Amino acid sequence: MSILGKRSWLLVVSLVALGLALVMWRAYAGHTVYDTVGVSRGDIQVTVNAIGTLQPRRYVDVGAQVSGQITRLHVQPGDRVTQGQLLVEIDPSVQQAVVDAGRAAIAGLRAQLAEQQAQHRLAGQRHARQRRMAADGATRDEDVQTARAELATAQARVEYLRAQIAQMQASQRAEEARLGYTQIYAPMAGTVVTVEAREGQTLNATYQTPNILRIADLSGMTVWTEVSEADIHSIKAGMSVSFSTLGASQDDPRRWESTVRQVLPAPVAPLPTDAGSTQPASGTRAVTYTVLFDVDNADGALMPQMTAQVAFLTAQARDALLAPLAALTIDGGKSVLRVLQPDGNVRERSVRLGVRSRHQAQILDGLAEGEQLVVAEHPGQSGFGWLQW
Repeated sequence: MSILGKRSWLLVVSLVALGLALVMWRAYAGHTVYDTVGVSRGDIQVTVNAIGTLQPRRYVDVGAQVSGQITRLHVQPGDRVTQGQLLVEIDPSVQQAVVDAGRAAIAGLRAQLAEQQAQHRLAGQRHARQRRMAADGATRDEDVQTARAELATAQARVEYLRAQIAQMQASQRAEEARLGYTQIYAPMAGTVVTVEAREGQTLNATYQTPNILRIADLSGMTVWTEVSEADIHSIKAGMSVSFSTLGASQDDPRRWESTVRQVLPAPVAPLPTDAGSTQPASGTRAVTYTVLFDVDNADGALMPQMTAQVAFLTAQARDALLAPLAALTIDGGKSVLRVLQPDGNVRERSVRLGVRSRHQAQILDGLAEGEQLVVAEHPGQSGFGWLQW
Protein backbone atom coordinates (compact mmCIF):
# COMPACT_ATOMS: atom_id res chain seq x y z
CA MET A 1 0.00 0.00 0.00
CA SER A 2 1.34 3.39 -0.93
CA ILE A 3 1.97 6.15 1.54
CA LEU A 4 -0.98 8.07 0.10
CA GLY A 5 -3.25 5.08 0.60
CA LYS A 6 -2.14 4.64 4.20
CA ARG A 7 -2.87 8.28 4.93
CA SER A 8 -6.32 8.00 3.36
CA TRP A 9 -7.05 4.89 5.43
CA LEU A 10 -5.96 6.59 8.67
CA LEU A 11 -8.12 9.61 7.86
CA VAL A 12 -11.17 7.41 7.29
CA VAL A 13 -10.61 5.55 10.58
CA SER A 14 -10.20 8.83 12.46
CA LEU A 15 -13.40 10.21 10.98
CA VAL A 16 -15.33 7.07 11.91
CA ALA A 17 -14.00 7.17 15.49
CA LEU A 18 -14.84 10.83 15.77
CA GLY A 19 -18.34 10.14 14.55
CA LEU A 20 -18.89 7.34 17.06
CA ALA A 21 -17.60 9.55 19.91
CA LEU A 22 -19.91 12.33 18.82
CA VAL A 23 -22.89 9.96 18.79
CA MET A 24 -22.05 8.65 22.29
CA TRP A 25 -21.57 12.14 23.69
CA ARG A 26 -24.93 13.29 22.36
CA ALA A 27 -26.60 10.18 23.77
CA TYR A 28 -25.21 10.66 27.27
CA ALA A 29 -25.29 14.43 27.39
CA GLY A 30 -29.06 14.43 28.05
CA HIS A 31 -29.00 11.60 30.61
CA THR A 32 -29.85 12.62 34.28
CA VAL A 33 -27.67 11.21 37.07
CA TYR A 34 -29.28 10.68 40.51
CA ASP A 35 -27.59 10.68 43.91
CA THR A 36 -29.43 8.18 46.08
CA VAL A 37 -29.46 6.91 49.65
CA GLY A 38 -30.88 3.57 50.66
CA VAL A 39 -33.64 3.25 53.26
CA SER A 40 -32.13 1.47 56.27
CA ARG A 41 -32.96 0.60 59.83
CA GLY A 42 -31.36 2.15 62.87
CA ASP A 43 -31.89 4.10 66.08
CA ILE A 44 -32.86 7.76 66.07
CA GLN A 45 -32.77 10.25 68.92
CA VAL A 46 -33.87 13.85 69.26
CA THR A 47 -31.92 15.88 71.80
CA VAL A 48 -31.82 19.43 73.15
CA ASN A 49 -28.30 20.55 73.97
CA ALA A 50 -27.46 23.01 76.74
CA ILE A 51 -24.72 24.06 79.14
CA GLY A 52 -24.97 23.53 82.90
CA THR A 53 -23.01 24.12 86.10
CA LEU A 54 -22.44 21.52 88.80
CA GLN A 55 -23.37 22.36 92.39
CA PRO A 56 -23.51 20.18 95.53
CA ARG A 57 -26.95 18.69 96.08
CA ARG A 58 -26.71 19.28 99.85
CA TYR A 59 -24.64 21.99 101.48
CA VAL A 60 -24.75 24.39 104.42
CA ASP A 61 -23.12 27.75 105.05
CA VAL A 62 -21.71 27.86 108.59
CA GLY A 63 -21.82 31.31 110.18
CA ALA A 64 -21.22 33.02 113.52
CA GLN A 65 -24.15 33.96 115.76
CA VAL A 66 -22.02 36.01 118.18
CA SER A 67 -19.45 38.73 117.67
CA GLY A 68 -15.85 38.23 118.65
CA GLN A 69 -12.39 37.27 117.49
CA ILE A 70 -11.70 33.85 115.98
CA THR A 71 -9.16 32.18 118.26
CA ARG A 72 -9.04 28.75 116.57
CA LEU A 73 -10.01 27.55 113.09
CA HIS A 74 -9.80 23.78 113.07
CA VAL A 75 -10.47 23.03 109.36
CA GLN A 76 -9.22 24.01 105.93
CA PRO A 77 -10.75 23.66 102.45
CA GLY A 78 -10.85 20.03 101.39
CA ASP A 79 -11.08 18.62 104.92
CA ARG A 80 -13.76 16.01 105.55
CA VAL A 81 -15.78 16.58 108.72
CA THR A 82 -18.36 14.61 110.68
CA GLN A 83 -21.57 15.96 112.14
CA GLY A 84 -20.90 17.56 115.52
CA GLN A 85 -17.18 18.08 114.93
CA LEU A 86 -15.68 21.28 116.40
CA LEU A 87 -14.91 23.71 113.57
CA VAL A 88 -14.32 27.20 115.00
CA GLU A 89 -13.68 28.77 118.41
CA ILE A 90 -14.51 32.44 119.08
CA ASP A 91 -13.13 34.40 122.05
CA PRO A 92 -15.77 33.80 124.80
CA SER A 93 -14.57 36.40 127.33
CA VAL A 94 -17.21 39.06 126.62
CA GLN A 95 -20.05 36.57 126.46
CA GLN A 96 -18.79 34.79 129.58
CA ALA A 97 -18.87 38.11 131.45
CA VAL A 98 -22.48 38.67 130.36
CA VAL A 99 -23.42 35.21 131.59
CA ASP A 100 -21.67 35.76 134.93
CA ALA A 101 -23.45 39.09 135.40
CA GLY A 102 -26.78 37.42 134.69
CA ARG A 103 -26.14 34.71 137.23
CA ALA A 104 -25.25 37.30 139.86
CA ALA A 105 -28.43 39.26 139.10
CA ILE A 106 -30.54 36.14 139.51
CA ALA A 107 -28.84 35.40 142.83
CA GLY A 108 -29.66 38.96 144.01
CA LEU A 109 -33.30 38.58 143.02
CA ARG A 110 -33.55 35.29 144.86
CA ALA A 111 -32.19 36.96 147.99
CA GLN A 112 -34.80 39.70 147.65
CA LEU A 113 -37.45 37.06 147.20
CA ALA A 114 -36.37 35.29 150.39
CA GLU A 115 -36.56 38.59 152.28
CA GLN A 116 -39.96 39.39 150.84
CA GLN A 117 -41.26 35.94 151.67
CA ALA A 118 -40.23 36.55 155.29
CA GLN A 119 -42.10 39.86 155.23
CA HIS A 120 -45.08 38.04 153.76
CA ARG A 121 -45.10 35.51 156.60
CA LEU A 122 -44.85 38.32 159.16
CA ALA A 123 -47.72 40.16 157.52
CA GLY A 124 -49.75 36.98 157.60
CA GLN A 125 -49.15 36.54 161.32
CA ARG A 126 -50.17 40.16 162.02
CA HIS A 127 -53.31 39.77 160.02
CA ALA A 128 -54.24 36.55 161.85
CA ARG A 129 -53.66 38.20 165.22
CA GLN A 130 -55.80 41.20 164.28
CA ARG A 131 -58.61 38.89 163.22
CA ARG A 132 -58.55 37.05 166.59
CA MET A 133 -58.52 40.31 168.49
CA ALA A 134 -61.37 41.64 166.34
CA ALA A 135 -63.42 38.57 167.20
CA ASP A 136 -62.95 39.41 170.91
CA GLY A 137 -63.62 43.12 170.29
CA ALA A 138 -60.12 44.00 171.43
CA THR A 139 -58.97 45.91 168.31
CA ARG A 140 -60.21 48.54 165.93
CA ASP A 141 -61.52 47.76 162.44
CA GLU A 142 -58.92 50.17 161.07
CA ASP A 143 -56.08 48.02 162.43
CA VAL A 144 -57.61 44.88 160.89
CA GLN A 145 -57.86 46.59 157.51
CA THR A 146 -54.27 47.78 157.74
CA ALA A 147 -53.03 44.27 158.51
CA ARG A 148 -55.01 42.87 155.58
CA ALA A 149 -53.50 45.48 153.22
CA GLU A 150 -49.96 44.75 154.42
CA LEU A 151 -50.50 41.04 153.78
CA ALA A 152 -51.76 41.70 150.22
CA THR A 153 -48.84 44.02 149.52
CA ALA A 154 -46.32 41.46 150.73
CA GLN A 155 -47.94 38.80 148.55
CA ALA A 156 -47.81 41.09 145.51
CA ARG A 157 -44.13 41.81 146.07
CA VAL A 158 -43.40 38.09 146.27
CA GLU A 159 -45.20 37.48 142.97
CA TYR A 160 -43.37 40.42 141.37
CA LEU A 161 -39.97 39.09 142.41
CA ARG A 162 -40.84 35.61 141.17
CA ALA A 163 -41.80 37.10 137.78
CA GLN A 164 -38.53 39.05 137.67
CA ILE A 165 -36.56 35.89 138.42
CA ALA A 166 -38.40 33.97 135.67
CA GLN A 167 -37.68 36.77 133.18
CA MET A 168 -34.04 36.91 134.20
CA GLN A 169 -33.70 33.14 133.93
CA ALA A 170 -35.10 33.22 130.39
CA SER A 171 -32.60 35.93 129.45
CA GLN A 172 -29.89 33.94 131.13
CA ARG A 173 -30.68 30.86 129.07
CA ALA A 174 -30.36 32.99 125.92
CA GLU A 175 -27.02 34.39 127.09
CA GLU A 176 -25.74 30.92 127.95
CA ALA A 177 -26.82 29.73 124.51
CA ARG A 178 -24.85 32.62 122.97
CA LEU A 179 -21.89 31.58 125.06
CA GLY A 180 -22.23 28.13 123.53
CA TYR A 181 -22.20 29.74 120.06
CA THR A 182 -18.58 30.74 120.63
CA GLN A 183 -17.81 27.12 119.74
CA ILE A 184 -19.17 26.24 116.29
CA TYR A 185 -19.79 22.60 115.39
CA ALA A 186 -20.47 20.95 112.03
CA PRO A 187 -24.24 20.71 111.40
CA MET A 188 -23.74 17.94 108.82
CA ALA A 189 -21.11 15.54 107.58
CA GLY A 190 -19.34 16.45 104.37
CA THR A 191 -16.37 18.27 102.85
CA VAL A 192 -15.26 21.82 103.62
CA VAL A 193 -15.40 23.45 100.18
CA THR A 194 -14.74 27.09 101.12
CA VAL A 195 -13.36 28.99 104.12
CA GLU A 196 -14.09 32.73 104.20
CA ALA A 197 -12.46 33.66 107.54
CA ARG A 198 -9.07 33.37 109.20
CA GLU A 199 -7.76 32.96 112.73
CA GLY A 200 -7.49 36.34 114.45
CA GLN A 201 -10.29 37.86 112.36
CA THR A 202 -12.98 39.75 114.31
CA LEU A 203 -16.56 38.89 113.41
CA ASN A 204 -19.50 41.28 113.80
CA ALA A 205 -22.79 39.42 114.10
CA THR A 206 -24.85 42.44 115.19
CA TYR A 207 -26.74 43.07 111.95
CA GLN A 208 -26.18 39.90 109.92
CA THR A 209 -24.66 36.47 110.30
CA PRO A 210 -21.12 36.46 108.86
CA ASN A 211 -20.33 33.29 106.90
CA ILE A 212 -17.20 31.46 107.96
CA LEU A 213 -17.17 28.34 105.78
CA ARG A 214 -19.29 26.03 103.63
CA ILE A 215 -19.73 22.29 104.10
CA ALA A 216 -21.07 20.25 101.18
CA ASP A 217 -21.99 16.63 100.66
CA LEU A 218 -20.14 15.89 97.41
CA SER A 219 -21.56 12.36 97.08
CA GLY A 220 -24.45 13.87 95.12
CA MET A 221 -24.46 16.81 92.72
CA THR A 222 -27.13 18.95 91.07
CA VAL A 223 -26.68 20.28 87.53
CA TRP A 224 -28.13 23.77 87.03
CA THR A 225 -28.73 23.89 83.28
CA GLU A 226 -29.61 26.91 81.16
CA VAL A 227 -32.06 26.02 78.37
CA SER A 228 -33.04 28.60 75.75
CA GLU A 229 -36.62 29.75 75.52
CA ALA A 230 -36.84 28.18 72.04
CA ASP A 231 -36.23 24.70 73.51
CA ILE A 232 -37.70 24.89 77.01
CA HIS A 233 -41.16 23.72 75.87
CA SER A 234 -39.58 20.35 75.00
CA ILE A 235 -38.18 19.76 78.52
CA LYS A 236 -40.38 17.99 81.09
CA ALA A 237 -39.82 16.59 84.58
CA GLY A 238 -38.83 12.92 84.44
CA MET A 239 -37.19 13.23 81.01
CA SER A 240 -33.93 11.36 80.42
CA VAL A 241 -30.80 13.50 80.33
CA SER A 242 -27.08 12.88 80.02
CA PHE A 243 -24.01 15.05 80.25
CA SER A 244 -20.23 15.09 80.06
CA THR A 245 -17.73 17.52 81.53
CA LEU A 246 -15.21 19.67 79.70
CA GLY A 247 -12.39 17.72 81.28
CA ALA A 248 -13.53 14.38 79.82
CA SER A 249 -10.92 12.50 77.81
CA GLN A 250 -11.54 12.26 74.09
CA ASP A 251 -10.32 8.68 74.09
CA ASP A 252 -12.72 7.68 76.87
CA PRO A 253 -15.47 10.31 77.11
CA ARG A 254 -17.49 9.57 80.23
CA ARG A 255 -21.18 10.40 80.31
CA TRP A 256 -23.47 10.56 83.31
CA GLU A 257 -27.16 9.61 83.07
CA SER A 258 -30.03 11.09 85.05
CA THR A 259 -33.61 12.37 84.82
CA VAL A 260 -34.96 15.91 85.00
CA ARG A 261 -36.05 16.81 88.54
CA GLN A 262 -37.47 20.30 88.06
CA VAL A 263 -37.99 23.04 85.50
CA LEU A 264 -37.96 26.41 87.25
CA PRO A 265 -40.98 28.48 86.16
CA ALA A 266 -39.18 31.80 85.71
CA PRO A 267 -35.94 32.76 83.95
CA VAL A 268 -33.10 32.78 86.44
CA ALA A 269 -29.34 32.44 86.27
CA PRO A 270 -27.93 29.12 87.53
CA LEU A 271 -25.67 30.83 90.06
CA PRO A 272 -22.12 30.23 88.86
CA THR A 273 -20.60 31.22 92.21
CA ASP A 274 -23.26 30.80 94.90
CA ALA A 275 -25.85 28.06 94.69
CA GLY A 276 -27.69 29.49 97.68
CA SER A 277 -29.28 32.42 95.81
CA THR A 278 -30.48 33.25 92.34
CA GLN A 279 -30.23 36.40 90.26
CA PRO A 280 -32.87 37.48 87.72
CA ALA A 281 -31.90 37.21 84.08
CA SER A 282 -30.83 40.48 82.51
CA GLY A 283 -32.99 42.02 79.80
CA THR A 284 -29.91 42.51 77.61
CA ARG A 285 -29.18 38.78 77.29
CA ALA A 286 -30.98 35.88 75.71
CA VAL A 287 -33.75 34.48 77.89
CA THR A 288 -32.96 31.08 79.39
CA TYR A 289 -34.78 28.85 81.86
CA THR A 290 -33.11 26.77 84.55
CA VAL A 291 -33.55 22.99 84.56
CA LEU A 292 -32.34 20.94 87.54
CA PHE A 293 -31.35 17.29 87.71
CA ASP A 294 -29.35 15.26 90.21
CA VAL A 295 -26.51 12.78 89.72
CA ASP A 296 -24.61 10.50 92.08
CA ASN A 297 -20.93 11.24 92.62
CA ALA A 298 -19.73 8.33 94.73
CA ASP A 299 -16.27 8.30 93.12
CA GLY A 300 -15.78 12.06 93.49
CA ALA A 301 -15.16 12.63 89.78
CA LEU A 302 -17.52 15.63 89.73
CA MET A 303 -16.56 18.87 91.48
CA PRO A 304 -18.47 22.09 92.22
CA GLN A 305 -18.51 24.71 89.46
CA MET A 306 -17.62 22.21 86.71
CA THR A 307 -19.19 22.93 83.32
CA ALA A 308 -21.52 20.22 82.03
CA GLN A 309 -22.36 19.67 78.36
CA VAL A 310 -25.96 18.49 78.68
CA ALA A 311 -28.20 16.61 76.24
CA PHE A 312 -31.91 16.21 77.02
CA LEU A 313 -33.49 13.21 75.24
CA THR A 314 -36.83 14.54 73.99
CA ALA A 315 -37.75 11.64 71.65
CA GLN A 316 -36.28 8.39 70.33
CA ALA A 317 -37.09 5.31 68.26
CA ARG A 318 -35.18 2.04 68.01
CA ASP A 319 -34.80 -0.20 64.96
CA ALA A 320 -36.76 2.27 62.86
CA LEU A 321 -36.83 2.85 59.09
CA LEU A 322 -34.78 5.99 58.52
CA ALA A 323 -34.66 8.46 55.67
CA PRO A 324 -32.47 11.57 55.32
CA LEU A 325 -34.23 14.91 55.61
CA ALA A 326 -32.32 16.01 52.51
CA ALA A 327 -34.60 13.74 50.45
CA LEU A 328 -37.82 15.02 52.04
CA THR A 329 -40.11 17.64 50.53
CA ILE A 330 -43.46 18.99 51.73
CA ASP A 331 -46.23 19.13 49.14
CA GLY A 332 -49.65 20.37 50.23
CA GLY A 333 -48.97 19.47 53.83
CA LYS A 334 -47.87 15.94 52.89
CA SER A 335 -44.38 14.50 53.33
CA VAL A 336 -43.09 13.35 49.94
CA LEU A 337 -40.00 11.33 49.01
CA ARG A 338 -38.70 10.57 45.52
CA VAL A 339 -37.98 6.87 45.03
CA LEU A 340 -35.72 5.54 42.25
CA GLN A 341 -37.41 2.52 40.65
CA PRO A 342 -35.50 -0.54 39.37
CA ASP A 343 -36.27 0.56 35.78
CA GLY A 344 -34.46 3.88 36.36
CA ASN A 345 -37.58 6.01 36.63
CA VAL A 346 -38.26 8.25 39.63
CA ARG A 347 -41.65 8.31 41.38
CA GLU A 348 -42.89 10.47 44.23
CA ARG A 349 -44.36 8.73 47.24
CA SER A 350 -46.23 10.12 50.25
CA VAL A 351 -44.99 8.84 53.59
CA ARG A 352 -45.95 9.14 57.26
CA LEU A 353 -43.20 10.40 59.54
CA GLY A 354 -42.44 9.70 63.20
CA VAL A 355 -39.47 10.95 65.19
CA ARG A 356 -37.43 13.65 63.50
CA SER A 357 -33.84 14.59 64.26
CA ARG A 358 -31.80 17.31 62.59
CA HIS A 359 -30.67 15.00 59.79
CA GLN A 360 -33.03 12.01 59.70
CA ALA A 361 -36.68 11.10 60.03
CA GLN A 362 -38.43 7.91 61.09
CA ILE A 363 -40.66 6.45 58.35
CA LEU A 364 -43.81 4.94 59.83
CA ASP A 365 -45.54 4.09 56.54
CA GLY A 366 -44.93 4.37 52.80
CA LEU A 367 -41.42 2.92 52.33
CA ALA A 368 -39.67 -0.43 52.54
CA GLU A 369 -36.16 -1.17 53.69
CA GLY A 370 -33.61 -1.08 50.86
CA GLU A 371 -35.49 1.30 48.55
CA GLN A 372 -33.38 4.06 47.02
CA LEU A 373 -34.26 7.68 47.76
CA VAL A 374 -33.20 10.51 45.48
CA VAL A 375 -31.36 13.22 47.39
CA ALA A 376 -29.95 15.13 44.38
CA GLU A 377 -29.82 15.03 40.60
CA HIS A 378 -27.69 16.61 37.89
CA PRO A 379 -27.28 16.28 34.10
CA GLY A 380 -25.06 13.42 32.97
CA GLN A 381 -21.72 14.07 31.19
CA SER A 382 -20.13 12.01 28.44
CA GLY A 383 -16.78 11.74 30.04
CA PHE A 384 -15.18 12.99 26.78
CA GLY A 385 -14.28 16.42 28.04
CA TRP A 386 -12.26 17.18 24.93
CA LEU A 387 -15.44 16.86 22.83
CA GLN A 388 -17.58 19.34 24.76
CA TRP A 389 -17.79 22.55 22.87
